[in-house]
Amino acid sequence: MKLVQFGTTCKLQNGRAFKPSEWSSQGTPIVRIQNLNDESKEFNYCNFEVESRFHINSGDLLFSWSGTPGTSFGAFFWNRGKGFLNQHIFRVDVNENNVDKNYLRYVINSKLNFIIDQAHGGVGLKHITKGRLEAVEIPLPPLAEQKRIAAILDKADAIRRKRQQAIKLADEFLRSVFLDMFGDPVSNPKGWEVKPLKQLANITTGNTPSRKEAKYYGGHIEWIKSDNINTPSHFLTKASEYLSLEGVKVGRTVCEGSTLVTCIAGSFDCIGNAAYADRVVSFNQQINALTPLANVTSWFLYALILFSKKHIQSASTNSMKGMVSKGKMEEIPMICPPLSLQHKFQTAFLKFMLLNKNLNASTSWSNDAFMSLSQKAFTGEL
Repeated sequence: MKLVQFGTTCKLQNGRAFKPSEWSSQGTPIVRIQNLNDESKEFNYCNFEVESRFHINSGDLLFSWSGTPGTSFGAFFWNRGKGFLNQHIFRVDVNENNVDKNYLRYVINSKLNFIIDQAHGGVGLKHITKGRLEAVEIPLPPLAEQKRIAAILDKADAIRRKRQQAIKLADEFLRSVFLDMFGDPVSNPKGWEVKPLKQLANITTGNTPSRKEAKYYGGHIEWIKSDNINTPSHFLTKASEYLSLEGVKVGRTVCEGSTLVTCIAGSFDCIGNAAYADRVVSFNQQINALTPLANVTSWFLYALILFSKKHIQSASTNSMKGMVSKGKMEEIPMICPPLSLQHKFQTAFLKFMLLNKNLNASTSWSNDAFMSLSQKAFTGEL
């Protein structure tokens, strides 16, 4: 199958760098990366006209070229009406007489791992330059073949999305169970006793052993970072770095059953992200770990933090990036229902986790099937 550079199939138009002072509560929505991969995210708006090159509308193909690997990068169709394109997103304009936009979306997304490898930046935040993205080679068969491949992948993708929707519905059900039993944890309509968080959990801030001392790093215990907390499965993902026995002595470690929370982040939206530790781990200084005291169960504490994200964010000392110190977190008021009711919720939560495990296995299978089809499609085997 003929290979061409991605840049020869399209024109990439970057978005406008809107300043916070230009945001409004009404007008035309400013489409940011978070609005591409999560329709529940709120818009910022612009109440004045901008150059037409920054306009987008339903049916436009967009590519997010900056953010957290695995969650932000990728090509998306925009289907929510007129909007203004924010920076860090390209509008991908194609000549549809030669290139099928749907095919182009699938084929460039199949190259995401390679694209991320070409990006620059730290572990948590990366950027791909326009030139490097344009230079990525993709297979480009005749237009009729592009459409045939895209139609096959559409069917496989529909199955995959149904599995993902089932998981989302399960998560919404869990939230409903929590709210039914305890009410909103902030407004506290059921009048539960309220205590500062330090009376529900021991709070520990992580740290980074000196990089100058190679002896601190090795293969003894996982060293968790904030990207390991950004997980769809409630559990911490596997760390990419480990501390040695020497490193553990100067690092911070917590036991299984603790809840880890992102408290320092480059993006305010990441503040308050939470995940459950199902094993002993160490962790860096961007994270506060909450180890439950005798008056709370571990899963109730996790759910309480999970459904109190905005409440935690309100304790942040930086509105743009975000930071919640240990001292601030310790004083955040939280509900403390009777332990018997917490145990009842924990039983329901564990049943939910079993269901979620089965759904994730099914989703994993459909993802593998989709990836296998993609590989065959773009090597001429489909």
